[in-house]
Amino acid sequence: MFAAYNDCLAPEVQHLLGRYRLRDVAFKVVGVGSVGTFCAVGLFMSGDGAPLFLQIKEAGKSALERLGATFDDHQGRRVVEGQRAMLAASDIFLGWTEDEAAGRQFYVRQLKNRRLGSIGELVEERALLAYARLCGHTLARAHARSADPAILSGYLGKGEAMDDALASFAMAYAERTRSDYERLVKAKGQPEVRNRRSEVR
Repeated sequence: MFAAYNDCLAPEVQHLLGRYRLRDVAFKVVGVGSVGTFCAVGLFMSGDGAPLFLQIKEAGKSALERLGATFDDHQGRRVVEGQRAMLAASDIFLGWTEDEAAGRQFYVRQLKNRRLGSIGELVEERALLAYARLCGHTLARAHARSADPAILSGYLGKGEAMDDALASFAMAYAERTRSDYERLVKAKGQPEVRNRRSEVR
């Protein structure tokens, strides 16, 4: 699959990747949104010992297909082209491949292990508000690249209807998460673990 992936890369990236050799592969336990899919990480090493980690992740059909949307037959390519459209600068190793024998399609990207600092640090003073605004600007810019900005702006309007809808959805999602957690604790027969912050208060 990694060999087939090389064919979809730009010539200069193929040349760069050609300096590396696959040394090891490890399966990866995926997050909630990808349960049941195949995911693995390949360790590539250059001649001078520089590592490159590439993640290969199974791509399923888009949820939008249930609403009548149609996409290219290759689901990995759909994911890659969507990311390239929305990101100002995408991963140069972003690509797609497939396992013909298993009938599975994948997209490939660099494995990034960078994380922002503790959210607790962001909550202090006005940092959380600035962080939320940054996330909002980033998402707005990405969606403006993927569609017609004028149509999106007209759909959102100048009132607070969209703001209220997003806030309501967020609160409902938080409540659902709390409810699901309580059901999980009850099913396991363990006492519920209280939030430390609430105990301090």
